Parts: sequence; C-alpha cells; structure tokens
Amino acid sequence: MQQAVEKAYAAWRAFQDRLLAPAAAVLFVGATLLALLEVGRRYVLGLSFEWQQDAVTFFILSGVFLYFSISQRRDAHLTVTLVPELFNVFGGRWRTAADAVKLVALMYSLFFMAAVVWWGLPEVEDSIKYESRTESLAFPMWPFLAILLGSFACMAITMLFQIYRAAQALRGRTVLEEPVEKLDGTH
Repeated sequence: MQQAVEKAYAAWRAFQDRLLAPAAAVLFVGATLLALLEVGRRYVLGLSFEWQQDAVTFFILSGVFLYFSISQRRDAHLTVTLVPELFNVFGGRWRTAADAVKLVALMYSLFFMAAVVWWGLPEVEDSIKYESRTESLAFPMWPFLAILLGSFACMAITMLFQIYRAAQALRGRTVLEEPVEKLDGTH
C-alpha cells in the first residue's frame, strides 16, 4: 500500500507542477500584459475595453485559485500555528501533541473544502442555467466558479496526502517527502 500511495503522490505532484502551476502562470502573465496594454490604450489613445477590468480581475483570481493546492502542498500559505508551536517549545510528548493538533486541523480543513465543493456545485449549475455574467457582461461567471471549486477539490486532494503523512508521522514513519528543489537553476 505504501508504494501505491507514494506513486499516487508523485503523480499528484507532477500534475500540480506540470499543469496547474504553468496554467496559473499563463493566467498571471496574460492578465498583467492585458492590464499594461489597457494602461497604454487608456492614457495614450484615450480608448479602453469595457471588459478589460473583469478580465484582469477574474483571470488573476483564477490563477490564484489554481495555485491553492500547490501552496498547500509546500506549506507556503498563511497558517495560524500558535498552539503547535507553543507545544513544540516544551518538547517530548508535547511535540506529539503538536503533531496531533496539526492532524486535526488538516482533517477539519479537508471536511471544510469538501463541503465548499459539495455545496458550490449547485452554484455553478445555477450560473450556467441563469447565464450569470461578470459586471461588464462580457464573460460568463461559471468558468471562474468552476475553477474555484476545482481548485478547492485539488486542495482537498493535497490535504488527503498531508493527512496520511501526518498520521504516519504520529506512528514514527516518514512518508511522502517532498523532493529537494535545487536553487542553482540546474536540474
């Protein structure tokens, strides 16, 4: 079973790094270039696209959404860790208690993400059914809502792997380690 989970985690990391991260980067760069184009059009030519602000806003948000699970996997997100850090100061069994608190927080977060996705699906369906649009009326809302829910689902999958890792750590086992990234630019 351990090897199957390790392979699944490697595949998940590859999906995130080869698909989600580049898609987010394209959205960020595209939205930034569009914003710069609009600044030039507005101040040099006196013209502006009505839909530009919606495009920049929703494309950047979509890029952020796509990067959620990668940030979660890398622990590169905002967290409140007062209790676990306080427990770690005391050492010994308190460190185990800190790990248990982190595990409970991860499980709670997983259930929260699952609930958001579950109850968000009807919102996407309604957005399609009622043809909800952005403020400029240029874009349908459902793709952005679908990306948000898909991103939360990806974050939940990442949390499943983290829960498994945390549960194994409480048993004294090290699993699902992140590969060490080289900082010198070589691979």
